Amino acid sequence: MKGSVQRLAGLLAGITAVAAGALPTAAQPKGTPVKIGQIVSITGEGAESGQYMRWGAELAVEQANSAGGIKGRPVQLVLEDDKTTNPGAVAALQRLLEDREIAGVLGPIRSTQIQALLPTVNEAGLPVMIGGSNYGLTHSGSRWVFRTRPHDGFSARVIAKFAVDDLKFQKIAVIHSTDAFGSGGRDLVVQELTKLGRAPVLVQGYNNGEKDFTAVLTAVRQSGADGLITYMTFSTDVGIMAKQIKQLGIKAAWLGSPSITAIDGRKLAGDALYGTYGVTDFHADASPKSREFAAAYRAKHGSTPDLYAASSYDAMLVLAEAMRRAPDLRPDSIRTAILGIQNFWGAEYVYNFDDNGDGLDHYHIVRNENDAIKLFKTIRVPRS
Repeated sequence: MKGSVQRLAGLLAGITAVAAGALPTAAQPKGTPVKIGQIVSITGEGAESGQYMRWGAELAVEQANSAGGIKGRPVQLVLEDDKTTNPGAVAALQRLLEDREIAGVLGPIRSTQIQALLPTVNEAGLPVMIGGSNYGLTHSGSRWVFRTRPHDGFSARVIAKFAVDDLKFQKIAVIHSTDAFGSGGRDLVVQELTKLGRAPVLVQGYNNGEKDFTAVLTAVRQSGADGLITYMTFSTDVGIMAKQIKQLGIKAAWLGSPSITAIDGRKLAGDALYGTYGVTDFHADASPKSREFAAAYRAKHGSTPDLYAASSYDAMLVLAEAMRRAPDLRPDSIRTAILGIQNFWGAEYVYNFDDNGDGLDHYHIVRNENDAIKLFKTIRVPRS
């Protein structure tokens, strides 16, 4: 009788543990670590966004190791500072390549840096996950870059259609950074606007790190634009320009590329960004996986993640998944496994890789309501 009671007590305890979520964990990984490099801004203008990218990647590594690692081995993240510059990014990649145990790399999020990296990436023949959204990065013949954000060919179509059909912009000014991201976005969105019969009344560039947007904004005011579309690389530049727009009393409605939603720019801008619209690849309420990632991130860091954290989390998530699927960790095997990933949900959205190395084809349209980024709708863009 006593034994029966003990067995029953044990059974009930097991049921209680399962109900509470205390399921058995995977075997602890052991052996030589699988090293993944991360090129990230630790210093320079992008240091705050770089911190969020580190946090996103580190969370994915922790989860991978809790799930048994990669082929039973622990995952180790190796950081290199790109100093928020193109030469710094190239030097960071070269330092990582000196370590022959590096199996893959999480690259920068800024297109201008990735453009500078491409010759070295192609020569090295090592998988590099990228966050830059310039269309040409995955359409230049490289076999080794794989994008975990949707490209600007998609954002331009979504921005143009939303500006014309939903926001009813009549006179449109396009402001853009003059680097690879901004110039590429400019060309694509002007093309899409022209197709819709809304050729911009002003197209104006500026240099990254600009502190005084008076000349640019004076041109916007003189153009008579009622709608402003921006492709701005640094979210800190967004914050600075937003404050100056408010100071100058410019009333044009604003629809921006993803940097308009980023935390560091919003901190700088304060209420100057309230009421603006943006397109972004990540929103915490976009899918069950997005909510799961956001909850884990909040539990660890006490804040809601933005696109910087989500893109690097997904880069690590996708790379780890490919490494699990690959028969070995040779670069060609990993490459083939990445391109084979279909209907795989990440924090940003659902991944379906094509032969160019592009995994995503969506954008979320959002609105800044008193610093809360509210999801308006999600648009999947047909791949041509």
